[in-house]
Amino acid sequence: MDRTSEFRHTGVVKYPSDTTDTAERAGHVPAAAASHVEDARRNPASTGREVPEGQTRAAVVQLLLEEGPITAPEIGDRLGLSAAGVRRHLDALIESGEAQAAAPPRRQGRGRGRPARRFQLTAVGRARLGHSYDDLATAAMRHLRELGGEAAIEDFARRRVDSILGNIAAADPDEEPDVEELAEEIADAFTSSGFAASTRKVGAGVQICQHHCPVSHVAEQFPELCEAEQDAFVKILGTHVQRLATIANGDAFCTTHVPVLPRQDKPQREPPSR
Repeated sequence: MDRTSEFRHTGVVKYPSDTTDTAERAGHVPAAAASHVEDARRNPASTGREVPEGQTRAAVVQLLLEEGPITAPEIGDRLGLSAAGVRRHLDALIESGEAQAAAPPRRQGRGRGRPARRFQLTAVGRARLGHSYDDLATAAMRHLRELGGEAAIEDFARRRVDSILGNIAAADPDEEPDVEELAEEIADAFTSSGFAASTRKVGAGVQICQHHCPVSHVAEQFPELCEAEQDAFVKILGTHVQRLATIANGDAFCTTHVPVLPRQDKPQREPPSR
């Protein structure tokens, strides 16, 4: 096993004897099982058996994590669940404090009727996905600070984000960068590292959203981890970025706004006069 990758992520430590039971009770299920939920719900004959309730609940949690805020009908369409089935799972998650209705957008269209309610995970719901190495990582960071001071923490934070984004080339200062494409690359790299990241266009910009943070409990005490991420975004994108929200500060997800300026047509040089 690659021990480097094991300690790089604060993922769930799985024990063969109780992995499935523990994961399902927490609303989390191994990816391989979750990937079969939608197919099994839409075509039960293909599996020959009902999908366990715990796996369905886990699939709902996964959608809330990766795509929330999301409406109940959207959950039903994605997983092939009836409206009553979706409501049962959402009610259970809300009662346990793992999910909540998201605040409606400030600006609503003037169409008739109320907008559909959207749901998302709470801090409690995200915490139950597992932060197995939090205590160990926090203790190690404190010890590092004692040995090397703030500079050592900042250097570690830079090295950590470089290990995630190191394969993405920084924007060439002499060329106009494709900010949206680079933002997508950043989101993909963070998703591969367990952050469930995505991008979305907002006005004259793009937002990088991290729906999960496997180091959020450590980042609460060591904000240098978040600051290093923002510095890396600026370096890669070649433009100013603004952190609007972070999970470490109690927000639903981490959001970084990247302004996208209109492309400028560079004037062609006139040939030298003879």
